[in-house]
Formats: sequence, structure tokens, C-alpha cells
Amino acid sequence: MKTVINQKIHVGVDTGKYQLDIYLRPLDIYFTVPNDEKGIAEAINQLKQYPVERIVIEATGRLEMPFIMACANSKLPFVIANPIHIKRFAGAIGQRAKTDKLDAQLIAHYGEVIKPALSQLKPATMQVMSDLVARRNQLLVMQTMEKNRLQSLPKSLSMTIKPILTAFKHQILKIEKKLVELIESCPEYQKKNTILQSMTGIGKIAAASIISNLPELGYVTGKQASSLVGVAPMNRESGRYKGQRRIQGGRHQVRTVLYMAMLSAIQSNPVFKDTYQRLVGAGKPKKVAIIACIRKMVVILNSMLRDGVMWEAPKAKN
Repeated sequence: MKTVINQKIHVGVDTGKYQLDIYLRPLDIYFTVPNDEKGIAEAINQLKQYPVERIVIEATGRLEMPFIMACANSKLPFVIANPIHIKRFAGAIGQRAKTDKLDAQLIAHYGEVIKPALSQLKPATMQVMSDLVARRNQLLVMQTMEKNRLQSLPKSLSMTIKPILTAFKHQILKIEKKLVELIESCPEYQKKNTILQSMTGIGKIAAASIISNLPELGYVTGKQASSLVGVAPMNRESGRYKGQRRIQGGRHQVRTVLYMAMLSAIQSNPVFKDTYQRLVGAGKPKKVAIIACIRKMVVILNSMLRDGVMWEAPKAKN
């Protein structure tokens, strides 16, 4: 064990829907576990036996989140790596062959050579943020229902509704304050939040929803990001039948928040205002035009987070 103690162990984890392939470098130890609660617990127990410098796992979708949460709970150092960076590293060292084991080895090698900064994400906090955004949406729906009733009921009953509206308002403000506190508790959240809110139309709720419900943003391609949100149009074709392309699947909560954000953005952000007006002018239904604008917004936000740059509106043409 002496030789192991003196070595810096870098772990590569290749994530699959049903399996985790794990490689320890330079010990040349490779093993697989099921990507479920039992398998992840087994992997964590094995990894805790070694002086691990960093565990590197690609951000490929939410498949990696249970493992990341387990690493965080066990205080194991982990890195959520950008798949593009690992792909470029593979090209630089001339690795073209692909198997699950080779991918895990490549990720571990990337960790050892590049030494990417450890992630400071707090998965448990992300879940709390997600729950708070969902609860806020529920309160807003109930608030709207009560406001509608206020308009239709006789004035003699209005006093039964106004205290409820006041309670809704206070609860919504409390949730928004808690979301800000959670974002400020983590430097990585703060950085993401600053970049996201630099785009006109993205406020604190939309930013919190993206951080908690779309942690992959900035690590995936624009097309993958659109699919995760559920704003990528899907073909409906079979034989001679060619149906209208529609959106489907995706993460309903973040899509709902971004839909509301876009209603603001098409009024205040010249990029989305122009896109929306052009699509509506071309005969697209308003809802279709809004979804197209959301897709554009997601792609732009993805590139902003990927490159760590703030929103910069195009300069007016002379």
C-alpha cells in the first residue's frame, strides 16, 4: 500500500445508462458497476480505499448526477468535464479507438495530464433549488387563479381573497430570497448566474432553474442542449407520411420558465425581438415563433457558459 499512498490517483468514469466504467490511473485498475444506487455505493467504497486526486466524469446528461451526488456526499474530489475538451485531448494524443474501457482510460489520462479544476457543485443544493423553482411556479398558478376569481366574484367576497393573495406574494418573495442565498453559497453557481443574467431577458428565476435543472448547459452541443430542454423539433416521418415537426420530451420545468423569460425577451432583447417578428411575419404561429426563439436562446446560453463569456448584444448597423 506504500507505493499507492505515494501516488496521485486519477480516476476516469465513462457513464452509460446502465453501467459505469471506472479506471484508476496509474494503477491500471479497471472495474464496472451498474449505474444504480447499489452499484454507485460499491464504486464509492472501492474508490475510498485509494488516495484519489480527482475523479473525472463527462457531462453527458443527467445519467452522471447520482454518481456525482454520491462523490459529493462522500467528500471525494470530482470534476464534471466538458466532453469537447476530452474529445480534443483524444485527438491530441492520437486516440481514435473507442470502447467503454478505453473511454474510461482516456478520461483518467485527461485528468492526470490536464489537471482540470475540481468542481464545486453541490448536487443536494441543486435539488433544493429545483424544488423551490417548482414550488414558485405552483404558487404563481394559484395566485393567477385567485386573481381571476377576484375579478368575477362580488365585492362582498373580495376580502376573502385579498389575504390569500398577500400570503402568496410573501411566499413567492421568500422563495426568491432563498434561491439567491443558495446561488451565493457556491462560487461556481455565482459565476454561472452572472453569465446567465447578463443576457437581457434572463432573470434570477430563469438562471436558478437553468443551474438546478440543466447542469449540463455549457458542456454539451447546442443541439443536445435544445433536446434536453425539449425545444428541438423532431421529425414525424414513416414511409410516405411526413408529419409536422414538433417538440417533445425534455425538461418541462426549465422549458416553462424559459417560455416565460422569452415573453419578456421578445420585448426587451433586440436579438429575440427581431427573430420573433421575422418568424411571425413569415407566417409562423406565435407559439412556434416563441419556441424557435427559446431554442436560439438555449444555444447562445450554452456557448456563453462553455466559453465563460458574458452576453454581448450585436451592435447596431450604421
